[in-house]
Amino acid sequence: MRWPISLRVLAAGLLAIATTASAWAADVTFFAAASLSNALPEIAAAYKHDTGKTVTFSFAASSVLAHQIEASPGADIFMSADSDWMDYLDNRGLINHASRKTLLTTHLVLIAPAAASISLKIAPHFDLIGALKGGRLAIADPDSVPAGKYGKSSLTSLGVWNSVVDHTANAESVRVALAYVARAETPLGIVYTTDAKIEPKVKIVGTFPDTSHAPIVYPAALTKDAKPAAKDFLDFLSSPPAHAIFAKYGFEFPGGK
Repeated sequence: MRWPISLRVLAAGLLAIATTASAWAADVTFFAAASLSNALPEIAAAYKHDTGKTVTFSFAASSVLAHQIEASPGADIFMSADSDWMDYLDNRGLINHASRKTLLTTHLVLIAPAAASISLKIAPHFDLIGALKGGRLAIADPDSVPAGKYGKSSLTSLGVWNSVVDHTANAESVRVALAYVARAETPLGIVYTTDAKIEPKVKIVGTFPDTSHAPIVYPAALTKDAKPAAKDFLDFLSSPPAHAIFAKYGFEFPGGK
């Protein structure tokens, strides 16, 4: 239940076609991790109200977006759900390194459909495979998508990964994993706290220890060919109005700022 490489390449190509037209019409084109697809448009609306300038977004897995930026121009800002994919572009000279900043953090949670009756304590060697009851664990692709990588790392640290690796429903993004659980297609899933917060059809079963995986961070940066207007919006993301919106959706800030 995971995309083969050919389909991932096709997805990146289709994303390029879909974003090119809108990019011409907007002042800023922003490629961002799928988990930001509620907060960022609201921030852009506030920015437009203040400045009259428009921002268009492409939301997908950080891996897909990074490959698209590598393949063709068009994006002005990239915001990833981990450092790895930002490093990928940085190491290839495709972002403005001096503009790079880490803006947000969040936590990793185990979710179930809201109506499910389940009690499960996340701890070393907890009985995740038993809790699935023959179903599958929804998780973003653990080989490439940040949420899936964090999830695999946490389950490995807790000594559980090997028991469930053959019982996963691998999704192309964390929001697709969220949808699997919301539609009760899988009994459990791993997403960010911020994803669970916006979906009333799921509930949080438990929170994974922050020490069981790498810190969850959201770095943002201008691309190497970013339009001048992009810097203003990137700066706006650190403003009090933007912070208030991010906080409303459950995001936290590095250092508690």
